[in-house]
Amino acid sequence: MSIVLPQSFIDKMRRLLGDEFDAFIASYQRPRKYGFRVNGLKLSTDDYLKLSPWGEWLVPIPWAADGYYYEEGDRPGKHPHYHAGFYYIQEPSAMVPAELLDVQPGDRVLDLCAAPGGKSTQLAAKLQGSGILVTNDNARERTKALAKNIELAGIRNAVVLNEEPAALANVFEGWFDRILVDAPCSGEGMFRKDESMIGEWERHSVARCSVMQRDILRHAERMLAPGGTLVYSTCTFSPEENEAQIAELLAACPELDVVPVQLAHGWAPGRPEWTNAEVIGRTSSEPEQEDDRINSISGTVRLWPHLTEGEGHYAAVLRKRPQMGRDGRQEKAQDEDGLLFTDTQLSGGKSREYVEHDGERHDPRESGRSTSDGEQREARESGRRGTSDVEQREMRESGRRGTSDVEQREARESGRRGTSDREQREARESGRRGTSDREQREMRASGRGRAAGRAERGGMIRAEAGNRGRKGARGEGLKRADGSGVAGGVDAAEAWRRFAAEQLVGAEYWAGEPIAYGSRVYLQPPGLPRLDGLRVVRAGWFVGEAGPHRFQPSQALAMGLRCGEAALTLRLRADEEVTLRYLKGETLHIDASRLVGPANGDNGPASHDQSRREAARNGTKGNAAKGYVLVCADDCPIGWGKYSGDGLLKNELPAGWRWM
Repeated sequence: MSIVLPQSFIDKMRRLLGDEFDAFIASYQRPRKYGFRVNGLKLSTDDYLKLSPWGEWLVPIPWAADGYYYEEGDRPGKHPHYHAGFYYIQEPSAMVPAELLDVQPGDRVLDLCAAPGGKSTQLAAKLQGSGILVTNDNARERTKALAKNIELAGIRNAVVLNEEPAALANVFEGWFDRILVDAPCSGEGMFRKDESMIGEWERHSVARCSVMQRDILRHAERMLAPGGTLVYSTCTFSPEENEAQIAELLAACPELDVVPVQLAHGWAPGRPEWTNAEVIGRTSSEPEQEDDRINSISGTVRLWPHLTEGEGHYAAVLRKRPQMGRDGRQEKAQDEDGLLFTDTQLSGGKSREYVEHDGERHDPRESGRSTSDGEQREARESGRRGTSDVEQREMRESGRRGTSDVEQREARESGRRGTSDREQREARESGRRGTSDREQREMRASGRGRAAGRAERGGMIRAEAGNRGRKGARGEGLKRADGSGVAGGVDAAEAWRRFAAEQLVGAEYWAGEPIAYGSRVYLQPPGLPRLDGLRVVRAGWFVGEAGPHRFQPSQALAMGLRCGEAALTLRLRADEEVTLRYLKGETLHIDASRLVGPANGDNGPASHDQSRREAARNGTKGNAAKGYVLVCADDCPIGWGKYSGDGLLKNELPAGWRWM
């Protein structure tokens, strides 16, 4: 292979690398490495290797537990396992930043510059469905690929946004335990992988990228909770975009410290001598202390193509210091009962250190706050909006339950007039459970029922009035959430509940509150702040859309399920000819005997007791002739079909998901 590199790039790298330059430039004449990462949300690496047609010759990527090198001729993107979300095809070095972030189940995680979504899927696999992943990109077109990759991976606890970092910081200040900033950069490290990046580099200067990176990092730091971890990464070699960015951030944010990365796998240390102290400026009254902080940049890491089996990358791990109590000690985290927890207990009994760092490690929840996370968010929101803490809690609760502004005011007035909490809960539950469709229509038609009709719209997310006129110009799929939950007289959230009760098993136990945006229904991760005014691409796990006559389940719902969670399942082998026909969008001729219920297979949800599985099995036997069918390949979903009872399975796979 022969790559023509810009002369200005060659001159710069010769100046930076000195004696290493010849080895560096020779790496561009070697073939690039290919990799993919097994999706731990779908199956274990051991299970995948038993199923993989390449399992015998896949080589592990040493810095990613689920990553493997493959040969270019293997073409894993042309296998049904790709369509089942078994793995994500990713450049091997690009797996490093998410590994360094050390995400644990239950964390609040932000992937700030996320598209196309590879690192987001890696972070989600580490969360294992527990916690919250907010994945964002400010480029509208790129969020389409981002949303699809989130859905393909079967991620249930993610929200996809299309915002500038400044807008996010106003909503999520001090909120995240872990933040990944895989910043837009000049892309010098990708020249061997993608020669088109050379032209991009010549058009987009290092100086221009540096300005963007500086702004992104300032806002990212605002969103990091005390004790939290931030990883900054690029795929470029320029010191202006790497060490210099970290030096400026350390000077501006004294509460941040570099966490030194353990060098392995041919990784090289960061180069603090490549920073420009005059440009960065001295902000400390103690020059020696500032020099120590600049020198700590040697604890960041560089991946060079002549030293590692991958492309060029840079990564820095930073931690925000926990807040101190009045006695100068770091305050410990407490649970709701006031019990104290240690770091090991908070992280599930596992050590969370992965770097050479002798200082005490504190979980992000050990932030030294004297108030709970919820109370702090209320205080911040109260300061911004001017409402009382009580009113804010009521507004958030009413938003989750789908009440309107009118109903919220009525509820508050009711509380002041002496209605008990129990009576209020009963009234709300009565409104949700005890009103027939006919009664609801009559209530909406009457003047007395207008407020209740508005309440059904499920106003979890509302747009400011000034933003509504701009929504159409931002393109289909980009939403300023307006809380509309009723479309054409159909209560979308209630339509979802009916569908889930009839077609799914165990949906009532799933985390997340159903919220509706028009006719579309999402399960939003619990504990998420209100997303008022933000551009929302996916408000949670998109489960489907309510039509005038039936609820249409989404492809995202199918991909997030396990085979045992649908009332009817068609289990195919990936190497069956019928599997390829389904992926191409064809109608299938299927004998009813191949359709099984959750108790007839071996992959049912472990959380359901035997009596529930028995009830599900009996219900399936009674109506096996018709209904939605979850189509699976090698025990992982690939989409929906609809069985009509005459041997035909109508293909419900969306056009954009079909085999091309």
